Amino acid sequence: MCGATGQASGVCPLFFTFLGVPRRLAAAQGANRNASGLIVKLFHEPAMVAQVLEYLGPERGGVFLDGTVGAGGHADALLQAAKSVRLLGVDKDGDALAATSTRLKPYGDRVELRQGDYADADELFGLGEGMLAGVLVDLGVSSHQIDSVERGFSFRPGVPLDMRMSREGGESRAADLLGRFSMEELAEVFRVYGEERRANRLAAEIVRKREGAPLKTSDDLLAAVEAVWRGPVTTSDKARLFQAVRIAVNRELESLDRGLPVLRDLLAPAGRMVVISYHSLEDRRVKRAFRDWSRECVCPPGLPECRCRGRSLGRKLTRRVVRPMPEEVLRNPRSRSARLRAWERSE
Repeated sequence: MCGATGQASGVCPLFFTFLGVPRRLAAAQGANRNASGLIVKLFHEPAMVAQVLEYLGPERGGVFLDGTVGAGGHADALLQAAKSVRLLGVDKDGDALAATSTRLKPYGDRVELRQGDYADADELFGLGEGMLAGVLVDLGVSSHQIDSVERGFSFRPGVPLDMRMSREGGESRAADLLGRFSMEELAEVFRVYGEERRANRLAAEIVRKREGAPLKTSDDLLAAVEAVWRGPVTTSDKARLFQAVRIAVNRELESLDRGLPVLRDLLAPAGRMVVISYHSLEDRRVKRAFRDWSRECVCPPGLPECRCRGRSLGRKLTRRVVRPMPEEVLRNPRSRSARLRAWERSE
């Protein structure tokens, strides 16, 4: 998925044909060719497909969970990689799931899809501990969500402030959040999720503006930002601040904190987890989780004896964060902020 919330310097291609290219390589490069060999239209070009296949190892077979299946790009590549793979896909976005259902239809009963939060995957699929060979979580938003004006993720002019991943759920729109949160709550959103040093001033300006009229579109929020900034508002500023609101609307970091241990426990011995994140707030959480799971002791310093589990739960497969190759960024600029980490459960 893409991490940016604004208009990128390029767009994900809608059609990508491969002539004379091996099937798995084509899938690894983001090909939109399904199991029947038909060219299908993409909502979104998935990031780092080759690296996902490398670290998940679908050739081992088994049940794999794509916790943010989106338009099915990674799922398609996993299913093509080995006929012994069975794929469980979950996503909050009903539009994406409808497209994925069509795309993955040729795989028949090897695929099972559910709408919901990956943190609830155990309940959605009736899974128990140790049932999965691999887990993928590709965080962020898709190109379809960014480019679809009515979804309200972009800071392009006149876009409604919506930003909900799921329009069927009970989440409030961004406009509702900006109209309901107190000044202190708004400041926390921009300070914590947007890492913005002017968070208090921006929150105060939003409260002042909404007293005259509610903030309904991207223009309204940008007007508040421009009133606080002394210099020009950069594209990076806009992306970061709109992203902060999106994270709050969808409770994304709460899902990540809750979901990581749930997904870990669903892994079988030697099962692998791959997480692709798009900003430092997500990546720090994944890095910390993988580090702590790989330690034998996680007791606070100074305790005279170990009182925790006393053993590591697994090992990191990536010593450092893995970034997309330059040629992928050239082809798909929205992949440029992707950061991949992988972990394997102990046997």
